[in-house]
Amino acid sequence: MPWQAFALVVLAGLIHAGWNIVAKRTSGDARFAFFTSVVMGVVWAPLALWVGHESVPHWDWRAWTAVTVSGVVHVIYFVTLLRGYRKGDLTVVYPLARGSGPLLTSLLAITLLGERISLVAASGIVGIVLGVFFVAGGPALWRQGRDEASRNRLRAGVMYGLLTGVFIASYTFVDGYAVKVLLLSPILVDYMGNFVRLAVLAPTVLRDRAETVQLWRTQWRSAAIVGVFGPVAYVLVMYAMQMAPLSHVAPAREVSMLFAAVIGGHLLGESDRGVRIVGACAIALGVVALGLG
Repeated sequence: MPWQAFALVVLAGLIHAGWNIVAKRTSGDARFAFFTSVVMGVVWAPLALWVGHESVPHWDWRAWTAVTVSGVVHVIYFVTLLRGYRKGDLTVVYPLARGSGPLLTSLLAITLLGERISLVAASGIVGIVLGVFFVAGGPALWRQGRDEASRNRLRAGVMYGLLTGVFIASYTFVDGYAVKVLLLSPILVDYMGNFVRLAVLAPTVLRDRAETVQLWRTQWRSAAIVGVFGPVAYVLVMYAMQMAPLSHVAPAREVSMLFAAVIGGHLLGESDRGVRIVGACAIALGVVALGLG
């Protein structure tokens, strides 16, 4: 993996972990996802207009299909992630989602896009997956919790984490195809897909306008943070996809686990931090192996 792509992924990982911690503390639902999309649409409009005013009118059906599918999958992903944060711990949901997603993405890239992977890079993927397992709690995932509420919270965290990982793999593959094969601008793929997200989420927002207004008053600051910085993290990843194989970039994104395990666990007061730090170190070694591969 070129060092430029590696640097982009590391920076994106720090930003990504940060906005996920904000989303977790907000405990929002689909309406929070809508708020973030509104902020993104307004803040990033000048850049999107500058980048796309000449190219977007010439997009063919393949480009619009890719953007539409990307937007729909991103909505499902974010709403599922938010529900997982309400039902489980960040240090369970986040690492399981981030670990299962790139594993599936790498398999898709290797089998469907014909990408090849070296032994060193393959060992890096294995290290990342094992690290994610320990970040999520390690053997404790199979042990009984202290009470029924703890067991239910753990089961919910595991379920939503893995389900979110499936959607991460889906949108990463679609967006990777858009920027690598169709040669679309990463900025435009994310921004134009945002209009799809707004359309899909609008019925939920309009169903109870009074409650939506009340939620906006309490969540707008968090929505602003996610809406501004969330796109930055993912656009950096898509630029990295243009410079390096998708099967390398997707797992390397898990460097965000280093930040989420240390910062998130401390801020949220979640348990098993020692085991999760060990897992984060395994992820770091895996990322280095990917960089060398």
